[in-house]
Amino acid sequence: MRLSAELTAERFLPTRLGAVARPFARKFDTILRGEGEKAQAGRVALVTFGVRLMAAALAYVSQILLARWMGTFEYGVFTFVWVTMIILGNLAGLGFHTAIIRFAPQYQEKADPARLRGILRFGQLVSFLLPLVIGAIGAAIVWSLRGNIDGYWILPFIVAFASVPFLGLGDFHHGLARSQGWGMLAMGPIYLLRPFLIIVGMALALLFGMSASALTAVGAAVAATALTTAFQHLLLPGRVRKSLPQERTIRYEPKLWFGVALPIFLVEGFFALLTNADVLMVGLFLQPQDVAIYFATVKTIVLVHFVYFAVKAAVAQRYVRLASRDGDPDELAAFARETVAWTFWPSLLMSAVVLAIGPFLLSLFGENFEQGYPLLFILLAGVCCRAAVGPAESLLSMTGHQNICAALYAAVLAINVSLNIVLLPTFGLWGAAIATAVAIATEAALLIFIVHSRFGFWMVVNGLPNFRQVTRGAAA
Repeated sequence: MRLSAELTAERFLPTRLGAVARPFARKFDTILRGEGEKAQAGRVALVTFGVRLMAAALAYVSQILLARWMGTFEYGVFTFVWVTMIILGNLAGLGFHTAIIRFAPQYQEKADPARLRGILRFGQLVSFLLPLVIGAIGAAIVWSLRGNIDGYWILPFIVAFASVPFLGLGDFHHGLARSQGWGMLAMGPIYLLRPFLIIVGMALALLFGMSASALTAVGAAVAATALTTAFQHLLLPGRVRKSLPQERTIRYEPKLWFGVALPIFLVEGFFALLTNADVLMVGLFLQPQDVAIYFATVKTIVLVHFVYFAVKAAVAQRYVRLASRDGDPDELAAFARETVAWTFWPSLLMSAVVLAIGPFLLSLFGENFEQGYPLLFILLAGVCCRAAVGPAESLLSMTGHQNICAALYAAVLAINVSLNIVLLPTFGLWGAAIATAVAIATEAALLIFIVHSRFGFWMVVNGLPNFRQVTRGAAA
């Protein structure tokens, strides 16, 4: 006997509430049991949403523990260093972690195993060797500048650069799993295993008498990243190759792959910088204690952000498949609008929850962290602006419009950095929050018009759900 959400709603909920809930329960059953691409995308979205939810909770708990173990100053040093490494690892692979999401499904659809083998091997090499070189150069630069920057940055940065090649290869594996619709394998290692290992490593270090410093935390993070990437490497590429024919023919098309990956690299790079520009600017202009407070505030709104990223991760593959067909473009438009609804309404609900319990959440980090609570109102306004257009950037970048995305994010990043430079010295953390919210709102507005100009439909949230109509449909 199979469980049914619709039957459960009918049997256990009051009549009127059950009438409202049954259409949603019926859709949930369709997603779980359906065989079509839409049902598959829905299942991936549910898995991704669930993993993101667990990951957000785990990451939040881990940051609370780190902040309490290290104190405000050391925690601020660690967060600035580690955010910098995450950005470098994301950028150093030159966009191959996203290009694989586009090429792998295409080669599988066209039954072209030779090129699929080629991009798997070439993408892994690029995603590890280039970050390795960049990490070595970064460590050398920091060491050469040791007389010109504060001493508490030197060793944490030099040790952290060892993580860059593992971050780059891990991102490629993440993209490979996304290209196959493996939600748990895509999200689990990076968002569950790695933060768990960081906390375990830090706890073991403290248990064996090491100091609760930023350097110790960075060492734990590097070790956790290497172990996570090794796990991905042992599991994911081999699983894809098992589905291919026995012949070992390999074809490389680096010119084509770089031609697609580099614009995506610009898009993803500008987006990564835009997402973290406020933390980086606070670290450059203010003290580590300010970085700690601001980062804790930003981590609190991640509970809302993960809705956007979960939907984005789930639908990218289907955007490619719908856009590559010669069928009715209205199908792509309808699906794109549906992804906006998937993004906006849960984000709005989560924003209200975060604002309601914000003071309590920030107090968990320790003393002085509640100073970040007023910033939540500004930052969440920006997050909801982005959610109102759904994963529009993913639609553009996955359908051959990478260049316009790169130009968009370059402009928005310039706005963000410029506003931070102007506002941070005078308004402190308030300036960083205002600059970020304005930049995100600008990004959302521009995405609306770009999608309309390229595809002919408005990709923006459109009104409240009509619950009366839903109830009538259920009664019928």
